[in-house]
Amino acid sequence: MKKYDLRKWFKAAGVRAIKTMAQTAVGLIGTSVVITEVSWSVLVSATLLAGATSILTSIAGLPEVEDFIE
Repeated sequence: MKKYDLRKWFKAAGVRAIKTMAQTAVGLIGTSVVITEVSWSVLVSATLLAGATSILTSIAGLPEVEDFIE
């Protein structure tokens, strides 16, 4: 099992999660015809879920974190 520098891992995982959350929000807003039709509670819920999923997926490994200790 690889042991990463945790600071680098958290930074890389955080950046990836924020990007995923932004993409989710933009996608959901883009599906509405008018900005007033956006269901903000659904948007926030889906965006947070995407961020959590991204963090959990990052546990499997991040290509951005190349330095590891054996």
